[in-house]
Parts: sequence; structure tokens; C-alpha cells
Amino acid sequence: MSEFIPVNTPLLNGNEKKYLNQCIDTGWISSEGPFVQEFEKKFANKVDRAYGIAVSNGTAAIDLAIEALEIKAGDEVIMPAFTIISCINQIIRIGAVPVLVDSDPHTWNMNVQQIEKKITPRTKLIMIVHIYGLPVDIDPVLELAKKYSLKVLEDAAEMHGQEYKNLPCGSFGDISTFSFYSNKNITTGEGGMVVTNSPELDEKCRSIRNLCFKQDKRFVHDRLGWNLRMTNIQAAIGLAQLERLDEFVKIKREMGAKYTALLKDLEGYIELPLEKTSYAQSIYWVYGVLIKKNCALTPEGVMVELAKRGIGSRPFFYPMHMQPVLKNRGLFDGESYPVAENLYNKGFYVPSGLALKLSEIERVSSELRDIFLANAR
Repeated sequence: MSEFIPVNTPLLNGNEKKYLNQCIDTGWISSEGPFVQEFEKKFANKVDRAYGIAVSNGTAAIDLAIEALEIKAGDEVIMPAFTIISCINQIIRIGAVPVLVDSDPHTWNMNVQQIEKKITPRTKLIMIVHIYGLPVDIDPVLELAKKYSLKVLEDAAEMHGQEYKNLPCGSFGDISTFSFYSNKNITTGEGGMVVTNSPELDEKCRSIRNLCFKQDKRFVHDRLGWNLRMTNIQAAIGLAQLERLDEFVKIKREMGAKYTALLKDLEGYIELPLEKTSYAQSIYWVYGVLIKKNCALTPEGVMVELAKRGIGSRPFFYPMHMQPVLKNRGLFDGESYPVAENLYNKGFYVPSGLALKLSEIERVSSELRDIFLANAR
């Protein structure tokens, strides 16, 4: 049997070992090590932000950003229905109210044209989440935020190296967050980053990240915080990855173009990801497809068949309004977001990691073609 192709394999063949050896040789392995500050500074600079705050993971970055923005119980937060549950966790925990927006059927991002009608006097924050390959259309969101005096949190977890109108994702709104999980374009295994231009938000984030220790009286606390620190070991890997980000983006786009060329003849059965919009070219963080309604196959069936053939795959996100843990809390009763529902019901993605070989893309595409064309006969 052919070797298994996982859904993601990172590229770790730059300066990662060199920098890790420096951590070990010097003994600096904790969050106090010098790689943390260097990674923060260089990453923030890469996304045109004044400050970067490295944290333990991408979920922690979102939680920290919401805490620093002082979102309170009863405040309303507008966010996409189609996203990972990390985006909603802290909103729920603090007693704020998530207000959902359906997706755009072409980009799979939140439909920004639906935001304004969701704004009420209790709205305090708009959370935009860039999904899979293309960014949210940001300008209309920023205009609404200005019009209604709202804060904007940009979750750019999947968008390392992506741009919106030639400006880096992560540079928009009051605060932005990134994830460095192993499937991201920059990975530290686990890890995340909060970036901002606000010195006040930077100071808050650094304090909350570090248990709200005080400089003058270290073990006297005026506020409850978390231990969300990134280690020097993680930052060392991240710095090596950051050095190659432009190369990684090129690899991703070449991967996406190759998949599209090989799968073009399946467009009667599947919808391929959009290559570009007027404001961005896809970065193909993952290569996702949607099964068309006239095709009897399901994502579950295709993924099972791919697994039998030694190929990893993943379903699309499960919409927030359908999540049992949220419905059991009485949230989103009677609400429907048909585009988000269709994305989950019809979508899946295939191996898309940076270490994916051309021969593996060809094999995945061949097996997909076989599965769908056999279904058509």
C-alpha cells in the first residue's frame, strides 16, 4: 500500500534546529528567553503592527484579546456563524452575547453585507475571522465600526502572509490574533500572537498573559490574569519559520493552482475554492472543496474512501448555531444560517501542508477523480 498522506505536514528544514540548540546550550527554555521578544518584534513588524504579544496558543490569543478589549457581560459581539469554536469560547465565558452572521457562498467568509442589520445599542465588538484561504472584505467592516463606534477584533489565525488590498492581514482593527498550531503557515507546534498598535492594549495583554504580576510588588495582584506565556523554545521555532514566510506563501499558492488544474474536470460534482477576489488572491491555507447538490456523495463518504486509500482529510467547521454545547445553553434558538450549514454539510479539505510533494498532490487528485467519476457511472 502507498504511504499515508496526512492532511498536514509542516516544513521544519530551516534554522529551527540551530535556534533550538541555542535554547538548550544557553539554558533559556522558559518564557524569559530572548527568542520570545525577538519573535514578537519581528512578527509584529511583518504585519505592520507596533506591538506583538506571544502566547501559548491561538485560542489563548483570542481569549486575551477579548479580555483586553474589556468586553463585559451583556455586551453583544457580532461574529461569523461559520468558524472554529475557539472564537466564541471567551465571549460565552464572560456572559457576553454572540450575534451570528451567515457566510458568503463564494469566499466562505462572513457576509459583511449582513452585519449592519445585526448592530444594536448593546453591540460593542465585531469579530472578523478569515477562513481557509481568502480574507474577509475588511473595508466595509471598518466603515461600520467607525460609524457605530465599535471595536474590531481580526482573527487572522489562518492568514500568515496573506494580504487585503496589499496590506497584511493582522494589521486591521483594534487588535488581531494569530495561531501557530502545526497546520499553520508559521508553526511553533502550539502558540499564538496578539498584535496591536495600541500601547494601552499592549500593556494590558502583557499583564493579563503573565498572571497580572505587578512590577513593584510581584506577588500582589489587582486583577486576575492567566498564564498564557510562550516559551523560548516555541519562539525559536517561530522565528525560523517567520524567516521563510514569503517562500511558504509561494508554495501554498503553487499547491492550490496545481490542485485546481488537476481537479478542474470535476467541476460538475464539486465546487473548487475561489482563486481570487477584487481585494485578494487566495493563500490556500487549506484546499477545500464543496460537493454540489446534484451529486449523491457526502463529505463523510468521500473522507472514508480517501482514508481507505491512505489519504487524510478533514470536514469543514461545524457552525456555531448548531453546536450542542451552545444550543444546550439556550443560544441561537430557531436561528438558521443556510450558507454556513451548506458549507459544513457539503465541504471537506484534502492534504494541504507545506511539506506536501507534487507527486502527493497528483495522487490525492487522482484518487478524488476516481471516487467522483465512479459515483457518476
